[in-house]
Amino acid sequence: MEDRHGECIAIVSGKGGTGKTSFTAGVGSALARLGRKTLCLDCDVGLRNLDLALGLSDRALMDFSDVAQGRCSLSDAVVEHPRIKDLFLLTAPARIRGRNVTAAEMRALLKEIRGRFDFCLLDAPAGLGSGFLLATCDADRCVVVTTSEASSLRDAQHTVMELGNFPRGSLHLVVNRVRGKLLRHMHATIDDAIDSAGLPLLGVIPEDDQLPLALNRGVPLLLNPSGLAATAYQNVANRILGKRVPLMRIK
Repeated sequence: MEDRHGECIAIVSGKGGTGKTSFTAGVGSALARLGRKTLCLDCDVGLRNLDLALGLSDRALMDFSDVAQGRCSLSDAVVEHPRIKDLFLLTAPARIRGRNVTAAEMRALLKEIRGRFDFCLLDAPAGLGSGFLLATCDADRCVVVTTSEASSLRDAQHTVMELGNFPRGSLHLVVNRVRGKLLRHMHATIDDAIDSAGLPLLGVIPEDDQLPLALNRGVPLLLNPSGLAATAYQNVANRILGKRVPLMRIK
């Protein structure tokens, strides 16, 4: 593989149910379709679902712990997507076995990944436990995924406090699963979410009925990019690349 100097972005949330894994798969697919060699790394040991969201169910034989602890090479462990050029998966262990991957081992793994991929999106487990710490220990940036619900916004605030060692400008907020009518009914706005989390907004992702349909079919959403969520993922990918893209208006 050619030498690169890629960027590692941890996708995190303070609680489950924010759609973080679907977001990782969608934005990873969008970056790949924009010509960036992209690795989606599932860090949720024992509860991995990123393979389902990417339409790569049960294709991975080795996982990130095998690479980090020297049981196989990175090339042997990553799975190339058969339908989306430049998109790859490195999955999490299906179950806890042996000792946990250390922060030093994860840093060494991410160093190698940066040399081979333009982007690595780390899908962190929900919550602020050991998996969260491992996923964020050597990330260049973090994206905090929340919904507009009060409990989710509170958890996003707690998550931001745990990421206090990241420099200004390297933390971003995504408000996911947004329904316009519900927001108006609650008298809530996206500005409220930004103020609550205290982070710059990277994107707003609408609730999209096509997402569960794509998941059930084992087909990445970006292969049918006509829906609102697919468009939002593409917008976020372009913003990650430094392009100015206006926020979607969610009706």
